Amino acid sequence: MTGSKKKNILIISPHPDDETLGCGGTLLRHKMEGDQIDWVIVTEMHSKAGFSPSRVEQREREIEKVANAFQFHKVHRLGFPTTNLEEIPRREIVQAMSNVFQICSPQIIYLPFPGDIHTDHRMVFESAMACCKWFRQPGIERILVYEVLSETELSPNTLNGGFQPNIFIEITPFLDEKIRILNLFQGEVSEFPFPRSEVGVRALASFRGLSAGVNSAEAFVMIKEVLTNGKL
Repeated sequence: MTGSKKKNILIISPHPDDETLGCGGTLLRHKMEGDQIDWVIVTEMHSKAGFSPSRVEQREREIEKVANAFQFHKVHRLGFPTTNLEEIPRREIVQAMSNVFQICSPQIIYLPFPGDIHTDHRMVFESAMACCKWFRQPGIERILVYEVLSETELSPNTLNGGFQPNIFIEITPFLDEKIRILNLFQGEVSEFPFPRSEVGVRALASFRGLSAGVNSAEAFVMIKEVLTNGKL
């Protein structure tokens, strides 16, 4: 990715499955290269929010299976209510994320696109960026924004250009495993033309791949990259 030295990777998901949809292949590639990956799940299901106890229990099992499949170093559960982040004081979200940043000292960070149709994604992006100031986290080398099917492409964010990727990472060897992991989230995957389908995931990977001259790719918007030692 950015050299032979092993990196600390932080993937921040507003909801479980965003990480797999947005950069599952890239995370598998990081793992193959020996990088350490920490997973931040910002929201979670609560029975008091109307989710049945059986659905909450099922989601817990899904998270455990997905974490094992990606071989994450650690899973950080912030526990905020799903779909209601806009009701939480921003400082609480920033503080919770800042605590994780202090623990992980990430060098590469993956964030959701702030223009996604789901407001939780915007809240997560803005809160995470508040933690990324260089004088708070001087070790950050790269910040990338990922896209999520059914959130990014459905956004009405057309006046300012929407999601315009400038980084493409080949995931051809990892695409099948990405889809297998996505299918661990029961109830999140359905038949095409539902966006979160195997056909949809493969189609987007092919579309992003043709922009980069490879069979399959994931696309990102580069927010920041810091180059220090070594050649450009």
